[in-house]
Amino acid sequence: MRIALGIEYDGAGFAGWQWQTGQRTLQAELEAALSRVANTPVRVTCAGRTDAGVHATAQVVHFDTDAIRTPYSWVMGSNSLLPADLRVTWALETDEAFHARTSAIARHYRYVILNRAMTSALHRQQLTWVFAPLNVEPMNQAAQCLIGEHDFSSFRAQGCQSRSPQRFMHFIHVSREADRVVIDVCANAFLHHMVRNIAGTLIDVGTGKQRPEWVAGILAARDRSQAGVTAPPDGLYFAGIHYPEHFGLPRYPIFDHLPHDARRFSPPVSE
Repeated sequence: MRIALGIEYDGAGFAGWQWQTGQRTLQAELEAALSRVANTPVRVTCAGRTDAGVHATAQVVHFDTDAIRTPYSWVMGSNSLLPADLRVTWALETDEAFHARTSAIARHYRYVILNRAMTSALHRQQLTWVFAPLNVEPMNQAAQCLIGEHDFSSFRAQGCQSRSPQRFMHFIHVSREADRVVIDVCANAFLHHMVRNIAGTLIDVGTGKQRPEWVAGILAARDRSQAGVTAPPDGLYFAGIHYPEHFGLPRYPIFDHLPHDARRFSPPVSE
């Protein structure tokens, strides 16, 4: 049977999602725990691989197994074996047509900036600190040019392995919550470092270093050297994934206003 799991983690103590020899990775920790619960080797496929230091509140994985366990057993059994910075939040038996990555219609990332004069003693590795005051209105204004289908080469890491730089941005919104500035980004899929590169660019707008129209010029240039620096991973969260309703996976309200034809913007299986 095929099992889907919801996962959350603090990425500060991991070298990223994917297996790496001699490194502590999320995939290795999760597979080791699931294999013990199943009493047989388990290999998982995730919705989106995250880099070192990146967090998740709503990662999704799937795996195939002959082991018969209740959803409660998959959740509680795994969590009893996992480290404190990695947790399974739900489990669901699904059909073989479901694929954690290729069945996804949209993905939501959230980038959180602590915007005050002093760093945080409690959230040193969970927030990105910017001491200069940020004006969220021009940041949000600048970001709107990214909505729609575009070539995002200007926000793509040099080592990105995706076949195409084309992505469809469903929405992007910049807001302030007290001393935190939050960038919410939703697209069909993301390029390597795409959100962090967008965040670094918008920070330059928020501090007044650049004007809002600068971002549209960067997008049109299709040249990574034209954009801002790559923002740190600390403030980045994989915050939600939208799947077709018939799979019966948990729903996230942030996706409720997506167009009914959003499925046509989903990434190709070959990615």
